Amino acid sequence: MPRRFPIQLKLTLGSLFPLLVAILVCWLTGFYLIGSRIGTQAQDKVRTDLNSAREVYLNELEHIRDVVKFTGRSPQAATALNRGDRKTLDTLLTPLLNNEQLDFLNVVNAYGQIVFRAGNPAETDASRWSSRLVPRLMSGEEVSGTMVIPYEELLKDNPRLAERVVIPVQATPRARQYTKKYERAGMFLVAAAPVKNAGGAVVGALYGGIMLNNNTGLVDKIKRIIYEGVQFDGKDAGSATIFLGDLRIATNVTAPGGKRAIGTLMSEQVYDRVLLEKRKWVGRAFVLDDWYFAAYEPIFDPDGKAVGSLYAGMSEKPYLKIQGQLNLIYAGVLFFGTLTGIALSWKMGSRLARPIRELENHARRVASGEREVQIAVMTRDEIGDLAEEFVQMTRALSQREEEIRNLNRDLERKVQERTAELEDKNLLLVRTREELVRAEKLAAIGELAAGVAHEINNPMAIIRGNAELLQMAIPEETPSREEVDTIVQQVGRVERIVANLLKFAHRERKHPGKSDINRLLDEILNQVGHQVSLTAISVQKRYAFDLPEIEGDADQLRQVFTNLILNAVQAMDGGGVLTVTTKNNSTDGDCEITIADTGAGITRENLEHIFNPFFTTRSSGTGLGLSVSYGIMKDHGGRIEVESEPGKGALFRVIIPLAQ
Repeated sequence: MPRRFPIQLKLTLGSLFPLLVAILVCWLTGFYLIGSRIGTQAQDKVRTDLNSAREVYLNELEHIRDVVKFTGRSPQAATALNRGDRKTLDTLLTPLLNNEQLDFLNVVNAYGQIVFRAGNPAETDASRWSSRLVPRLMSGEEVSGTMVIPYEELLKDNPRLAERVVIPVQATPRARQYTKKYERAGMFLVAAAPVKNAGGAVVGALYGGIMLNNNTGLVDKIKRIIYEGVQFDGKDAGSATIFLGDLRIATNVTAPGGKRAIGTLMSEQVYDRVLLEKRKWVGRAFVLDDWYFAAYEPIFDPDGKAVGSLYAGMSEKPYLKIQGQLNLIYAGVLFFGTLTGIALSWKMGSRLARPIRELENHARRVASGEREVQIAVMTRDEIGDLAEEFVQMTRALSQREEEIRNLNRDLERKVQERTAELEDKNLLLVRTREELVRAEKLAAIGELAAGVAHEINNPMAIIRGNAELLQMAIPEETPSREEVDTIVQQVGRVERIVANLLKFAHRERKHPGKSDINRLLDEILNQVGHQVSLTAISVQKRYAFDLPEIEGDADQLRQVFTNLILNAVQAMDGGGVLTVTTKNNSTDGDCEITIADTGAGITRENLEHIFNPFFTTRSSGTGLGLSVSYGIMKDHGGRIEVESEPGKGALFRVIIPLAQ
């Protein structure tokens, strides 16, 4: 026996299941939204922080550029450079070097040779400045940017830099393998400006810079401006770093021992993105020993080479703590809501199950044959209504049982009577259907004969008689005799059309020849006015003049296009536009002729039957024109297509092969 589940349990589970689903969905949605929103806001913040860090970096570079530019414009500097006066240059540049806290400040002549080093006045080596910026400076251009200077060269510029430039490389998790144990090259913010004499001619250049290796002042300035002392668990939450390649040369990121992590490396994933692909990185990144919301962007030298990167970021821990607190609060609310829902569902299920069990007992008594059953369910709800209806049901059930017995006896008698009547009427129905089929066939044949006789023979006889009278009355040399002869020729053509109609079911062979479709359509349009009035019809011809002659029976083709044009004109009783278009589809080996009208259009139901023989929507039509035209096109290997909407006219498209 299948296991029985109490209705109280079902009601409780039934009411609780949607609540649990909603709670689960809310839980997952809230967890996702909280995490996504916090992550998105954190990434947006570090992106903004990186922009601010870039501005601080560029402001520092701008400061150097201003110092060099205004010094280079000094007439005293140009005069001393022309004369090779090292003493005057020392007096002018050395205080500037110290006051502006530059790490080097050099002067080169017009040939690019270094004539004076303010950071090392005793150095007299007049070697050529190796930078490719010299031609640009000698042309009068000011240049600034980030440059990497080899160890030997920067020692000549300022020997005191030897204490700061060398950085020991430290092994770093998730970083690429670094080939050097020490980094000796220096990364500098450099600005250069031409030195001009009183006549405006460039006589040399002045360039100077600040070394970024171990330059903690710049990164601390960036952190102070961006993060304003924001801390988490007693530590600074934000940090900034300047990289030479993927090596930290200036940073306020701290290593586990509390020291600045100078000499550590960025993760290999960030290195590939920022320095190899030269693209900005904004997102989660592994920084030294923990995850950060970080933003990196490459630093380019004046030649466009990525020589390092600028970083700004915040530890992920503060955001994770906020996310955890929000999730905990959210989980607590959902948990207590679930407990409350379970308690209410159980209590409501118990109250609903009690009267239902009472009804179950009484239903069992009624099923055993008892009819007079009294139920003491007095609840004012659907259960109470059900109890009252149950009592009424048991009373009515007794009456219905007796009535059913009486009805069964009457039904058996009536079934026998109706069976006999049904057999007679079925036989009559079969005979009537056979007669109806025969009548439909006779009506179709009669309609065909009447249509041909009325629509073709009578007008043809009148035309033939009048044409013959005109032929006899008009001499051959008369100019109008040609039109009369044309009428007689067209009568012959009509006779052939009649023959085609009468032989529709077993068509005769066509007589192929060459036909000019454009000329054939012009003839039909010129002659159709004799059959129907074109007074209110505007005819538009859109012929393709590159249309070649096609193979086919000219008379049959004339019949097809005459039928379509006449149908289009007759569909526009109140006037309209008749558009005849030809198109050369030589690549497909056929041509396309469309005949469009602006008449009443064809309903969707009629579109399925318009090519059936004897189908017509006009009281005076026979319904043969389109079916005959369809058969002719089929014999020619072509087809007829139709497009129409009620009230928007109809378009018939005829597609004929160029060769049979």
